[in-house]
Amino acid sequence: MLTKTPRNGKNGKRSLRISELPKISTATDTREILAHAAKEARRDNYFIVDVDAHVTETAFWPDVIDRMDSDVYKQMARAFKERGPAPGLLNTTPGLLFQDVFGRIPHQQRLGETVPGGRTHRQVTLVQRAMDSLGIDYMVVFPTPMLVLGMHPQAEVEVVIGNAFNKWLTEDVLPQEPRMKAMLYLPFNHPEACVKAVEAYADNPSVIGFSVTSTRFRAVHHDSYMPLYSAIQATGKPLAFHSGFHWGDQSMQQCNRFISMHSISFVYYNIIHLTNWIINGLPERFPKLRVIWIESGLAWLPFLMQRLDSEYMMRSSEAPLLKRRPSEYIRDMYFSSQPLERSNLELTEATFKAIKAETQLLFASDWPHWDFDLPNSITTLPFLDEEAKRNILGFNAARLFNLEIPEHKTLKAKPKKAPAVREPVTA
Repeated sequence: MLTKTPRNGKNGKRSLRISELPKISTATDTREILAHAAKEARRDNYFIVDVDAHVTETAFWPDVIDRMDSDVYKQMARAFKERGPAPGLLNTTPGLLFQDVFGRIPHQQRLGETVPGGRTHRQVTLVQRAMDSLGIDYMVVFPTPMLVLGMHPQAEVEVVIGNAFNKWLTEDVLPQEPRMKAMLYLPFNHPEACVKAVEAYADNPSVIGFSVTSTRFRAVHHDSYMPLYSAIQATGKPLAFHSGFHWGDQSMQQCNRFISMHSISFVYYNIIHLTNWIINGLPERFPKLRVIWIESGLAWLPFLMQRLDSEYMMRSSEAPLLKRRPSEYIRDMYFSSQPLERSNLELTEATFKAIKAETQLLFASDWPHWDFDLPNSITTLPFLDEEAKRNILGFNAARLFNLEIPEHKTLKAKPKKAPAVREPVTA
């Protein structure tokens, strides 16, 4: 990257000196990458909850392996690890990971910056640097390579890895930083194991919800999942569906460019799961279970709302549990903002109105992924008033997750009261 600096020439005339800025690499400090964001954060002083950021669990894979319940799978994982750099037992496809944009955005690939030694976990230090630079008050972290673990051919491997990751996160990482929170990984291919995970972490103060990685072929309305939804509802904590991509999916293999597949797949999986969730009446069966849809952007929602309403009005007999139109259930759900589509602000504004963004939208950065959003993705939207901006940036999440708001950040605006949870209509 080049920068131009004015200077005086021999005859007193101004000239430009061109110099090259330091190249960002995997070793570049997070605080340098986010330096401009830090200036905005100090100026604006918003209360911000980032509901979607990521840790790189494979950077600490030996520690995760050590927490596997099964000695057999622990030995298998170590044997895989000894063969080469690829983490054992995971089903990621290294040759198809294009997020670093061919080396131009390397922090997606690895945050290899220097951190001080001592008792503070390296991952905690990296998250703290990002939070402080972005002005984040709470950051919810998810795994990264494990986002495609739902496509693993062995259901028991998802259980073993998912449980080990949860132990590592709650034992090694979260206790060191109270501002870090998690919606723990549920090994959704094994419903009974999911229930056990919910029961094990229901009272953990660092666990503010539970999550399913959407990249999988499992029908969310199957009867085997009803005990799971009941257990989560009983905790009072939300359930999140975190989307992702998988170029190995035959539908996606028709796309011959990463950009094509990436644009569609993050929406594709959540469209299917949300449709099945609503049409099969799960909002009526579990009216107090709050559901969040993460990392699909927002542009797909008006399409799905109108499409489902149109079909439902012609074939309502196929969705006998519904008491309202599908779009009305969607408006009661929660959505994360990233990656926020802003190329047509008129459409963006209409989308915000359709989903009741002022009370239902949650800010997400997706740091450190290549397409991360800054808080100014919300603060610079011209159609939002100050109260709406503050709700979306943090107050909606504070209400949803029961998070404490620092007193000095509650003075300018207060969170709007959310609609009361609707009880099911009975005959």
